[in-house]
Amino acid sequence: MRIKEILPWRLKILLKIILSRIPLGYTFWQKIGLFRHGKMLQATYVENNFNEYCSIAKLNHQDLKGKTVLELGPGDSIGTALVASSYGAKTILIDVGSYAVEDVSVYQLLANELRSKGINVPNIDAAQSLDEILNICNAQYLSNGLESFYGLQDNSVDMIVSQAVLEHIRKDEFLAIMQECQRIMSENGVSVHTIDLKDHLSKALNNLRFHHNFWESEFISSSGFYTNRIRYSKMLEIFEHAGFSMSIISKNTWDELPTPRKRIAHPFNLLTDDELCVSEFTVLLNHAKL
Repeated sequence: MRIKEILPWRLKILLKIILSRIPLGYTFWQKIGLFRHGKMLQATYVENNFNEYCSIAKLNHQDLKGKTVLELGPGDSIGTALVASSYGAKTILIDVGSYAVEDVSVYQLLANELRSKGINVPNIDAAQSLDEILNICNAQYLSNGLESFYGLQDNSVDMIVSQAVLEHIRKDEFLAIMQECQRIMSENGVSVHTIDLKDHLSKALNNLRFHHNFWESEFISSSGFYTNRIRYSKMLEIFEHAGFSMSIISKNTWDELPTPRKRIAHPFNLLTDDELCVSEFTVLLNHAKL
């Protein structure tokens, strides 16, 4: 069991605030399990995620040849690039920092495990750097967040995907990033996102206990547990405002509020139970018809 899974949420916040101020670098915290971005170093997880994206988008693997796939928030791994390249697709990975593991042996092991599952991953055995692997996989790794989009051409991406990432985008950048996704997505392109609305502290709504100015401060946003707290209906409004039409693929809800309403701060305490009880959803986005 990872350390953070057994800590009370208040202690998690305190520890992450303290530890994020110690200049040891992300790699150190990643190794001990306190700061980690996703599970994309696990072959089964990588395969299942990619297959789910394609299934929701109604794309066969053969359809990906010559296409461009963009993943928002790849986290610790470029696993999506390994899988996409096996089907002849180019990959663009966008994150807000260089979080991907640089140890090539990790990817060589991952590639071997994917091959054992019948996925024809390119041979990266001779690669000596992350950049070499990216080159072999016809992939770009961009780590400047919103600015990473500016160099991408209009209508140049065929499928945009993310897994529990959109909730981490800074609130004041969310609309701009969705507008950029709409700009770069091809005419018949698709966008598939799973959004986790839980607090990422105790899988409840404890992030809603805090007032806006405190939560959106640099102090909190740089401490490793930030989520933008954009709730379900508001997020759908933003997708629509950015120029997307949408289909809700799945929606998970709590039977009752996991955090007492009296502990929830304004303006979230004005929302209905039905709105607050949406814990996760998956959405398919297309260009809105004019």
